[in-house]
Amino acid sequence: MKRLSLTQRLSLVFAVLLLACSGVSVWLQVMASERHEQEVVQRLSSGLAAHIAGTAQLMDVGGWRPDAVRGLFDKLMAVNPAVELYLLNNQGEIVGNAAPSGHLKRQQVDLAPLRQVLDGAPLPVLGDDPRSANGRKVFSVAPVQVDGRNAGYVYVVLQGEAHDALAADLSASSVLRLTLWVTAIVALLGLVMGLVAFRLITRPLRALTEAVRGFDGHGERAAALTADAEADRRGDEIAVLRGAFAQMGQRLAEQWRELTRQDQQRRDLVANISHDLRTPLTSLHGYLETLRLKDASLGAEERRHYLDIALGQSRKVGRLAQELFELARLESGLVQPEQEAFALPELVQDVLQKFELAAEARQQQLQVEMAAALPTVRADLGMIERVLTNLLDNAIRHNPPGTQIAVRLSGQPQAVQVEVRDSGAGIPPEMRDGLFARASALRRTSPESGGLGLILVQRMLQLHGSEIRLVDEGGSGAVFRFSLATA
Repeated sequence: MKRLSLTQRLSLVFAVLLLACSGVSVWLQVMASERHEQEVVQRLSSGLAAHIAGTAQLMDVGGWRPDAVRGLFDKLMAVNPAVELYLLNNQGEIVGNAAPSGHLKRQQVDLAPLRQVLDGAPLPVLGDDPRSANGRKVFSVAPVQVDGRNAGYVYVVLQGEAHDALAADLSASSVLRLTLWVTAIVALLGLVMGLVAFRLITRPLRALTEAVRGFDGHGERAAALTADAEADRRGDEIAVLRGAFAQMGQRLAEQWRELTRQDQQRRDLVANISHDLRTPLTSLHGYLETLRLKDASLGAEERRHYLDIALGQSRKVGRLAQELFELARLESGLVQPEQEAFALPELVQDVLQKFELAAEARQQQLQVEMAAALPTVRADLGMIERVLTNLLDNAIRHNPPGTQIAVRLSGQPQAVQVEVRDSGAGIPPEMRDGLFARASALRRTSPESGGLGLILVQRMLQLHGSEIRLVDEGGSGAVFRFSLATA
């Protein structure tokens, strides 16, 4: 079975509620009309019982006068067949009536409503109907006085059996039918107007539903929804929902583009690493094969030379494998920096000492420039040492002899800025895009592989809430800059 849409469900609920309200309205109108009729009849005939008690000698010292009572009943029924007359004693027992045989259902009337009317209570007040086992009707009442004392009551039911029979015959009259027709027409018009209103109200929601169904994840529909939301400034809930979905769609599209970019970077990374691994492995395999095939004809000096080359290539493969392992750990999210407060100048001095021999071998100069009284920083000591090591290693390996390499530390608001700069040839502009995302970006400027050093540097600094940038100062050489928060 096909499920109803939201508009259809709202329309169905509205129709049911409207029909229920119409039924309750008809019932309330009938009850109010009946109540109004009872009040009018009781007010109009409020003095009827008193008039009867004052003009007819119904009782004397010897008791009720049957002839006078019978004559009164006959006259009253002839004048107004709708009323029923009863004579009650002081206990409410019926001592006189004109009911046909078998029509009287109770012999006593509750006197409490009678006293309420006699005390001037607001009308209508309903009293017991002697011709019904549990019915109650409007009435007129007056006490019967004999020698100045209350000897009973004249109790007149104003809407008797004759009135009820006539009302039942007229229940299907033109007045009732007109009332029902008017109610039905009003309900029908209300239903039509309500359905039209629901359709107009839910039209933006249906448009949003179609947009959600057609969302392709690339942001085109989201951009259209954003334009519609900006054009529509009503600020209702549906407009807010449309704007929220548009923002979500744009965010998803941006994330999709970022994932696509990262996927392409990973593809490039795998391709570059494969190339970097294949070159030393091929060289290593070639020299080992040469040693095996020409072992008998090679001298000790040649054999040592080939072994040195093979060991150098083996170290390159090992370094790339270690960097790949470190990169995988950093990107897995399992590695978090163990931050501690330490003096950054002392760490820089220790790292520079490790590269003094390598720099001298290449005839390069290492320098450090720092401001006085730098504050301590809060970071992972091991990661920051690795960052500085990778940057200095790249600067030494990828620059020619005579290059000056400097590490500069300067204070910033709530941070210490670190720069690693050199006076070499610098990095060509076409190679700067993706410098921290692609492996071996520096291979064109050096016979040695660039490896994953800069990628590892970027990942480690990102774990510290920082970023490394290649700064263009218009001169020669390369300048790498990042900041660390102070403790």
